[in-house]
Amino acid sequence: MKRKILTLIIGAAALTACNQTQEKTSQKESYYETMEVTRSDRTLTTGYSAAISGVQTVEIRPQISGMITDILIEEGESVTKGQVLFVIDQTPYKAAYEIAVANVKSAEAALSTAKLILDSNKDLYEQDVVSEFDLMTAQNDLVEAEAKLALCKAEEVNASNNLSYTEVRSPVNGVASMIPYRVGALVNSNIAQPLVTVSDDSRVYAYFSMAENQMLDMVQQYGSLNNAIKQMPEVELIMSNGDKYEHTGKINAISGTISESTGAVSIRAVFNNRNHLLRNGGSGTIIIPMTLKDCIVIPQAATYELQDRVFVYKVVDGKASATEIRISPQNNGVEYIVEDGLEVGDVIVAEGAGLIKEGTEIRSKSEKEAEE
Repeated sequence: MKRKILTLIIGAAALTACNQTQEKTSQKESYYETMEVTRSDRTLTTGYSAAISGVQTVEIRPQISGMITDILIEEGESVTKGQVLFVIDQTPYKAAYEIAVANVKSAEAALSTAKLILDSNKDLYEQDVVSEFDLMTAQNDLVEAEAKLALCKAEEVNASNNLSYTEVRSPVNGVASMIPYRVGALVNSNIAQPLVTVSDDSRVYAYFSMAENQMLDMVQQYGSLNNAIKQMPEVELIMSNGDKYEHTGKINAISGTISESTGAVSIRAVFNNRNHLLRNGGSGTIIIPMTLKDCIVIPQAATYELQDRVFVYKVVDGKASATEIRISPQNNGVEYIVEDGLEVGDVIVAEGAGLIKEGTEIRSKSEKEAEE
């Protein structure tokens, strides 16, 4: 009997302790982080994946056929405009040029002879020694000689050009890529891979895409595309290793069309690259800042979404009251800019909004601290 009474006492004590624990837990869970809505300035940044390209990248291919006899650069070397990079076998082209020069001289001699004959025939024709037919034949021979000389000169120019093409020169200043060919390789203008690619990377372009709605917001903010290009702040570049590039860049071109496949607009930013740290074909992330003045800013943790609508919980008479808000599409990943739905002085639940319900009694953590 005593044992049964003792068991009941222990059970009652355990139940009381459990109820007290639940009450404490419930009391503990009724405290929430709250905040009073105010206005402030914010600079938001948005990141866009970018592809990096030199301001001028040229694939260099031979203009003639032949065997490479000399490679005058090292892979990755800086080259200057006009520098000879490759030499293609010159022997057949030198011979063709010499033949063309000889043909010109022969044609010049033939033309000179045709002129002498025509002048002679004119005198003889006036003396009725030769017929008009002979005179016209001499005139035609002169025209033919002039045409042949013109043809030979054109062939000489062509042969001279072909000979000059045996020295493959760089059309721009820049940095050479890897070279897929070696001395002895037979090349022509239709080779699959270029002899080398030279990229002028003293400045680089960073190409990235922006969604159509973001572009429209930007245009509306600045008034036009031209104003946006002129007035947009400088942008930053996060390199592929995660470090921020030391120089800021400037957006200098926005595509006038929207891609039908992606619904995005192509944008180009330019960066100085005097130290050649950025290379053609690289990648990074463009960071675009946007400064907003006197706006309402709330934590994203203070919101929850329901059927593509965004809500917060206002604290009204100590209880949670769901309120729909309209937010700016631009955000920094931590905070939202509220465009409509809240006023200065409103008190809202600042975190865990998705875990409470309409009408929940809200006691702020500051009250708890005051009680303690």
